[in-house]
Amino acid sequence: TMDKLLYLLEKNPRLTNAELAVMLGLTEEEVAAKVRMYEDSGVIKGYRALIDKEKAHAQTVTALIELKVQPKFGHGFDEVANRIAKLDEVESVYLISGGYDLCCIVEDKSFEEVAMFVVKRLSPLEDVVSTATNFILKKYKEQGVLFTQKQKDDRGTISL
Repeated sequence: TMDKLLYLLEKNPRLTNAELAVMLGLTEEEVAAKVRMYEDSGVIKGYRALIDKEKAHAQTVTALIELKVQPKFGHGFDEVANRIAKLDEVESVYLISGGYDLCCIVEDKSFEEVAMFVVKRLSPLEDVVSTATNFILKKYKEQGVLFTQKQKDDRGTISL
């Protein structure tokens, strides 16, 4: 099972060492040392804010691109996936089951930028047989956070 410290940081990376120490029954120094150890060893890969791009009026899209690949003899999916992962436009790469072999995610690009990326950089790669590009039209939930909750109006109702 995952360390409780990692669980808490994954749910809310803005928690301070003092807050984490209270929650875990540790000292701030112990928490700081564990966090540093997880960062140095690569267990913690980074910290990010979840942004509602629609509310931020971003004129970009997220694309989920599925790939069928045919690795050459002696080369597996890992080699192809690592080549794709090195492309600057690619946010994430996954080995998947089903009709396709790999899936990559490209974020914060225009429709045209995604299309040109697929046509000029991804499809021509050796071992890539075919691709299917899916654009995310609306996010309802991401990393456990709901994006569709209506804002509450706390002003109350006044009737005259």
